[in-house]
Amino acid sequence: MNKYVCLIVVFIILSCGLPNQEDLKPRILISTDIGGTDPDDNQSILHLLMYSNMFAIEGLVSSPSYGEGSKTELLKMIDLYEKDLPKLKMHSDDFPLPEHLRAVTKQGRKGEAPFVGYQKSTEGSDWIIHCAKKSSDQPLWVLVWGGLDDVAQALHDAPEIQNKIKIYWIGGPNKKWSVNSYAYIAENFPDLWIIEANAVYRGLFSNTQSLDRLKNERYFDSYIDSAGAMGKAFKQYYDGKIKMGDTPSLLYLLNGEPLNPLTESWGGQFEAIKRSSRRIYNRNTTANDTIPVYSVIEFHFKGQDVNLPIGAACLEMTVAGQKWPGYYLGRGTYVVRYVPKKAETLTYQIQSQVSGLSQQNGQFVVSNLWPGKSSEADYKLGSNWYTDISDPDLFDDNWQGAQTVLKWRRIILLDWAERWQWLK
Repeated sequence: MNKYVCLIVVFIILSCGLPNQEDLKPRILISTDIGGTDPDDNQSILHLLMYSNMFAIEGLVSSPSYGEGSKTELLKMIDLYEKDLPKLKMHSDDFPLPEHLRAVTKQGRKGEAPFVGYQKSTEGSDWIIHCAKKSSDQPLWVLVWGGLDDVAQALHDAPEIQNKIKIYWIGGPNKKWSVNSYAYIAENFPDLWIIEANAVYRGLFSNTQSLDRLKNERYFDSYIDSAGAMGKAFKQYYDGKIKMGDTPSLLYLLNGEPLNPLTESWGGQFEAIKRSSRRIYNRNTTANDTIPVYSVIEFHFKGQDVNLPIGAACLEMTVAGQKWPGYYLGRGTYVVRYVPKKAETLTYQIQSQVSGLSQQNGQFVVSNLWPGKSSEADYKLGSNWYTDISDPDLFDDNWQGAQTVLKWRRIILLDWAERWQWLK
């Protein structure tokens, strides 16, 4: 190299400084329903902690839990990490201190938001705003493993942060549980940058491939057993069988081009959509009504004009053994929302103390392609909403786009196996 060019390069480095290692790491905030109805979040948090040297972790929010979850469950995982940290630090000095992780662990909302999609701020939603407003050249990646309730609250309280955050959301069943918050975001923040991953994550725990020692039920014995405090604890969740349905959000940032969801990555490949499917019915549906999977369905009913506050929960819809609240919209109009998570035929029944509502029932068929056929009621989206790629060749079994994660699964699990070896 010409000596004058060398001098120029040295001058630039001395003037501007070397890049800060922390600035090169993705800034992440995890919103997790850990401790709720599915212990795979515990597995995913342990995976995150084992890769925490790769990220600038700015928040760990318990939000929302539909069971007994709270930030206490997150702190338990950090305690395990602390025990294994000396061995992890033998391989990298970039693993975060437990004190830092505890300081950014926050309590979010417990339970789903009301019909409007938000209610009051929480420690978790305030922390999302706090992190999003930091001065940085990088976006804040909000990785949502449960419901969108605290994200919706943060957007409601500080709408300006929508341009500061990028969201990778594990939807599917979580969309069903946080349908009110989803509806609020889709209607009021259509330009939000978000990956709505309703099915691709299933590629990480699919058993449609022959993986030998990497199979869900064999991985623990082959690679995790006797690997430190985290390895011992891992056995408590699904008896050590690998699920980690939320981990693809993290994998997306570990390998690929995060700013371009249309390209391949460990966390899936996606396509842009301009609408989010929604169906509104002012009657009971029948088996002649077909609805795209993951769609927001609103059932509107006419009943007695009662003296109730607008938005009051006053009816229940039972679907597949689960109960969903319905709300009063005023002037004798009632509504309940629902999101189906897979292709099937479903029946429902309405129960309420309000005259004219109780014992109403119906049926509908769920088709297997999202977002499916268009409807006038669909939420209109901007240019930054992405979802599972719809190519039929990339389905795994019935799960849309799941092949885009499944194809990397062997590499992902072998990479993780190396880190488990560090703890032995």
